[in-house]
Amino acid sequence: MKITVVGIGYVGISNAILLSQRHELILHDIDAARVASINGSSSPIKDDLIERFFASHKDALRATQDASEAYQNSDAIIIAINTNYDENLSAFDTASIDGILSRVKSLNAGATVIIKSTLPIGYTQGAREKFHPLNILFCPEFLREGRALYDSLHPSRVVVGGPLDAAKGVADLFCECLESKEVPVFLMSPDEAEAVKLFSNTYLAMRVAFFNELHSYTLAKNLDAFKIIKAVSADARIGDHYNNPSFGYGGYCLPKDTKQLFANFKGIPSELMQAIIESNATRKAFIITHIKERGAKKIGIYRLVMKKDSDNFRNSAMLDLLEGLRDENLQLCIYEPLLEGDDFEGVAVERDFDAFARSCDLIVANRLDAALEDFRHKVFSADTFADKGG
Repeated sequence: MKITVVGIGYVGISNAILLSQRHELILHDIDAARVASINGSSSPIKDDLIERFFASHKDALRATQDASEAYQNSDAIIIAINTNYDENLSAFDTASIDGILSRVKSLNAGATVIIKSTLPIGYTQGAREKFHPLNILFCPEFLREGRALYDSLHPSRVVVGGPLDAAKGVADLFCECLESKEVPVFLMSPDEAEAVKLFSNTYLAMRVAFFNELHSYTLAKNLDAFKIIKAVSADARIGDHYNNPSFGYGGYCLPKDTKQLFANFKGIPSELMQAIIESNATRKAFIITHIKERGAKKIGIYRLVMKKDSDNFRNSAMLDLLEGLRDENLQLCIYEPLLEGDDFEGVAVERDFDAFARSCDLIVANRLDAALEDFRHKVFSADTFADKGG
């Protein structure tokens, strides 16, 4: 089968590698640098398994900026581009997906289109009608940034939304390439599949928010968060996972997906969905106040990324903390190797870690790592488990 993957990001690359084991693949993107990276057998993103794949499989994948070349002869076209939340629309901006579907319809109306981009509930069904006769299905991804290829090869489940026979065909397409063979498969309507994606990420955001509020309580009452969390999580119904506090949930998916699900609740009585969003804002405001109250003369922001080994800080909670602290006219300094200038949003950037750490009275770190070990006496972090060596 000839397959096109549109979008050279975590989702697109990991799915292309997965399916290339059995099928002929081509990737399409408007970003010339990413296309060149794929054609040069190197990964444009940070993911250990993806980088290892390119190192050991030269010329295994090819990419193009030419939509005609990418779409015309493909049996299946997988859309894996970003859908950003538009605050003015109170919905995801799906204009780019509309444009791709329109182009596919004009070039290859017989292709099966599989959307992996996150969507508002109802989009796929509307697109099936708007872009008829395209056979459009929704197959959500559940990938972790930095572990995208591993999660593609070993998914927790495969979910496909569309007509039953077509949905089964798409599920089989992915399942035959998996390293894990006993993977649950769920076939349903497009609306239901879109709901699975949004409810899954909103639940994760809710769990993050819960343990963050627990941590806020322990800060206010001078209690040991680690002891409380470990004992709470010992209940099998709660589980000892995804329970390490942070300064707030962030990254690309959780903030926008919670907002989209809340928007889909319009006209339906609910309290929890909005509370999850508000809890995250409250948490960051509490952390900013807590940092200010420490009275440090110079505050260092250690890394803007949300997690260890990340190669971006898109929608990171650290950006909100930086903004909140900057508005207080505090003396701030940033250490972030991903930054190229000596200034970021009006705050000085220090490139030498030792100079950064020694010059600051307080170092704020969302996640701890070995570099901070000698300066732990001046570090403030919510990274409860790393702080306890667990």
